[in-house]
This record gives sequence, C-alpha cells and structure tokens, in this order.
Amino acid sequence: MGKEWDGGLVSRRALRFWCLWGLAFGGWPRLVKRGAAWFAVVQMRARLVKEFRFEAAHTLPSLPEGHKCRQMHGHSFKVEIAVEGEVDAEIGWVYDHKRISDAMAPLLEQLDHGYLNDIEGLESPTIELMAAWFWTRLEPDLPGLCEIVIFETPTARCVFRGEF
Repeated sequence: MGKEWDGGLVSRRALRFWCLWGLAFGGWPRLVKRGAAWFAVVQMRARLVKEFRFEAAHTLPSLPEGHKCRQMHGHSFKVEIAVEGEVDAEIGWVYDHKRISDAMAPLLEQLDHGYLNDIEGLESPTIELMAAWFWTRLEPDLPGLCEIVIFETPTARCVFRGEF
C-alpha cells in the first residue's frame, strides 16, 4: 500500500525515511529522476569568511569626559566578512572570494591610514557602529552576507549579524 505522489507510488517505508530526513536535517532533499529511478540530491550550504586589515585613527567623542578613548588613538583593525549560501554543484563554491574582496576594496581605501571620524556615518566610530557601517555598504553587493566581525585589538571585537 502506497500513497500517490507526483505520478508514482511512495511506500510507507519511503515516507518514513523522508520524515526522518526532514527532522534530522531541517529540510527536504531535492529529488531528481534519472531513468526510472529517483535520487535524493542534498544541497550543500557553506559559510565563507574573508579577512581584511586596515590601520586607522579615531576618537570617541560620545564617551564621557576623561575617558581615555576620547583622545585620538589608533588601531590595527581586522575585519572578517562572512557570507553563507548554497554551494553551486557545477563549480563547487558559494561564490568567488574575489567578489568579497571587490566589495571591500573601496571601503578599505576610504578607511586605511585615515581618521575615521571624518568619514560620513562614522562620526563616533565605535566598533559596533563600524560593523553596521560596513553592513549597509556591503549587503547590496554580497548576497548571503551573514556576519561581520571587527577586531579593534586581538582581544576585543564586535560580532554583527545585520540586526538593526
């Protein structure tokens, strides 16, 4: 005894398999017919992370008087840009890392060896506000953008996932 599905019969055993698959992997595989047989094709997802560095000075004028970060100082910033998506079965990647580099190039040109407070949108450049600044400029060019991490020092960083 089977259940009608897409012009064919599916056994109870097969239905049980698909239900367990959906529970285990949180989704359903794509079915492809080759000849008389159906095959499950699992779509692979991956996250790419590309790292960039720049040097810049800034002040944080929104902090209270007397706070040391109100004075001009600089950092060797590290920025990680993460994109996530389905791996293209034909070429084996989500997309070319160069696409991330190309989107970052004009931003790094603006920031590197500059005074961040002079850049529109970074008048008080905390790493939290810098992450949002990067996000709004990168999102249109990087489908699947899922995370930006900005390191101000080797031990201090901000993780931003586009939640405004």
